[in-house]
Order: sequence, then structure tokens, then C-alpha cells
Amino acid sequence: MAVSTKRGKERSIEEGVSYAVGHRIRVEMLGILNEGPRSPSELSRMIHQPITTIGHHIRELVNSGRIELARIEKVRNADQHFYRAVELPFVTDEEAEELPFEVRQEYAAVILQALMAEGLAALWAGKLSTDPVWMSWRWFNLDERARREVLAEQAAFWKRVTDIEGESTNRMAETGEFATSTIVAALNFERFRPVGATAPAVHRLAPGKS
Repeated sequence: MAVSTKRGKERSIEEGVSYAVGHRIRVEMLGILNEGPRSPSELSRMIHQPITTIGHHIRELVNSGRIELARIEKVRNADQHFYRAVELPFVTDEEAEELPFEVRQEYAAVILQALMAEGLAALWAGKLSTDPVWMSWRWFNLDERARREVLAEQAAFWKRVTDIEGESTNRMAETGEFATSTIVAALNFERFRPVGATAPAVHRLAPGKS
């Protein structure tokens, strides 16, 4: 799938994601739009960039299919456009397996784009060097049974994190403590090319380590 831009160029889904996270202003815009719809004037105030600059990036992101128009409101006899991150319906594992390749590719693109934007924005803000934080990655060479077992572990992990958030919400209602917006991600995918050996080390930033 390719999306035409106003200049007649086309960006594939993959190129669109690469473009979206390829500039700090777009990364900050995407992070804000992950929260909910915003107008260009709101984004301009929040990012401290001229409205013309914001407008340019919005046009390119819309034309690339990386953000979408949420609604239009009348403000002083003028149309105010509000944009948001692309929204996709939740699908079960069974439904996902039935989706065409391009649709599954778009789901992957939306999730990866959001994660990369959030991660880069946090990196610039110095949030990845504070405690507590956990970051790790490596490749594993797995047979089909092992890959299914990892998926099951990740599903259980995700449910537990959701339960922990519920417990936290209940505690904060009693204590009055403010919440810290925290990104939790779980990825598991086939590497772009096979590697014969296991990764030589676990690349990790764990709580208390910097």
C-alpha cells in the first residue's frame, strides 16, 4: 500500500513510518497526538514552534497516512481542524490471522510508530536515564513451539501489567498520590534476517543501573 502526497510522490507504509519519526518536531507531535486530538494551534503552543512549521508537518503526516483528521469545529466563523494518531480497532489473535497482509502491516506500523515516537521523545526529555526504568533487547533462536510459548508468556505479562494499573488506581484514590505516565511495551517478532548464533549479550538498562 502506498499513500500519495500532494506533490505526487508516494510513501509506502514502511516509508511513512520512517518519515514520521525522522524529525524531532514530528516525534513530539506524534507523542502529543497519541494522547488525543489536537489542533495545529494547540500543537504550536505545546511544542513552541511556528504554526506554519506545524502545518507543514501535519500535511505531510496526513498525506503519508500517519495521522488522521479527528473532527472539525467552528471557531469564530472559521473551521478548526483537530488531528489524532491513527486509530485501529482491537482484533483478537484469531481475527488478526485472517487479516490481509497489508492490513496487518498497517497495524504493525501504527504500533511501532507510536512506540518509536514515545521512546525518542522520552530520550530527548532525559526520561530513559531516570529510575526506575527497565530496557532490554536481544534475539533468540526459537523453534515454533518456543515461539508460541513466548507469546503466551507475553500475553500473561500484559494482563498482569493491566491488573497492576487497576490496583494502582485504587491506591491513588485513597492516598492522593499522583500517577506517573509510564510506557510499557512488549514486542516479539521475527528478525529481518536469520542469525546463526544467540546474541552475545543481553542489552539491558535495569532499575538502579545507568
